[in-house]
Amino acid sequence: MVSIALGLSAMILAYFILGGFQQTVKDKIYNFKGHLEITKYTLGSALGDHHISTGAHFFNDLEQYEFIDHIQSFAHKAGMLRTEEEVEGVLLRGVSRDFDTLRFQENMTEGRFIAYSDSEYSKEVVLSARIARKLKLEVGDDATIYFVQNPPKFRRVQIVGLYETGLEEIDKTMVLGDIGMVQRLNNWPDTLVGGVEVFVKDGYDLEIAENTLFENVDAHLYVDKVRDKYAQIFDWLDLLNQNVSVFLILILIVACFNMISILLILIMERTYMIGVFQALGAGKRQIKKIFMYNGMLLVIKGMSLGNAIALLLAFLQDQFHLIPLDPVSYYMHFVPIFWDFKALLLLNVLTFFVVLLALRIPLAVITRVKPVTALKFD
Repeated sequence: MVSIALGLSAMILAYFILGGFQQTVKDKIYNFKGHLEITKYTLGSALGDHHISTGAHFFNDLEQYEFIDHIQSFAHKAGMLRTEEEVEGVLLRGVSRDFDTLRFQENMTEGRFIAYSDSEYSKEVVLSARIARKLKLEVGDDATIYFVQNPPKFRRVQIVGLYETGLEEIDKTMVLGDIGMVQRLNNWPDTLVGGVEVFVKDGYDLEIAENTLFENVDAHLYVDKVRDKYAQIFDWLDLLNQNVSVFLILILIVACFNMISILLILIMERTYMIGVFQALGAGKRQIKKIFMYNGMLLVIKGMSLGNAIALLLAFLQDQFHLIPLDPVSYYMHFVPIFWDFKALLLLNVLTFFVVLLALRIPLAVITRVKPVTALKFD
């Protein structure tokens, strides 16, 4: 019973933690970059001065698709962030008023998001905590960004907030600012942006959404999944599924062996009783049912205890974050929990039937027990 309880609780916690880990990492990327990107089709660098036009009908045409939840424009500009003592290469990510600050809020660690001005572009920026630590900057400090272009230009900016996603690909270089600054540096009108990010509603297939948009946008535009831009991270997350599957198989094997051992011991201890039942006229099928019933009771008790342990530990971790993590290695500060009740149900059903099938192995011993030998066993 204890082995089943520990095995099942370990499997449930593994799926809850894996689901939480995958969901947290995906949310960090998607909340920052959206699910799909619409940019100009080009063979050059995506960080260059390539732009697309968002005229009067552009966003209206996109909003007609029911799978689209939110749309926001962006533009990038490479530069060097300089303080009195340090210099760091950065990528200014210009965002507009339609940037979903609510999604991004969970990444903010200090300060606030940039405030937009009606008269001119904002000179406020939000740095990653990693860049701020490296350059010894704090909220409220001023810095200078030198932009890579001909002729070179610079802008004095004020740091009003710090963010941290835990993802090195983002935190290492990304600075958030007003898209108006990038437009002014590139001599773009307000209708030109570097690209558009599309957030897809939950439950819709990203492949279908990507293909639908690609078939309907202008020929010079390209639609790409953000997942493909961070393929290494998503491939790693998919690989974790295989690891948990192997772990699940090993736990089930151990639980089955333990139950087989327990039932064999039970049969050996009750050999004399088996002989008495046979002498009284009980059939081997009836005797098997008795031991199967006792085995099922042990399995049910073990599963109930395992569920209670797993749900209690998951609740404590979800509420109080008892187990911390190194964000540099794991992209988050604590072990996350994703309440996947579908996986919980499937694990219980799978464990019950697999162990139940395994119980038939020791029951085969009963068919070999002879009444005369069994009565002498005591």
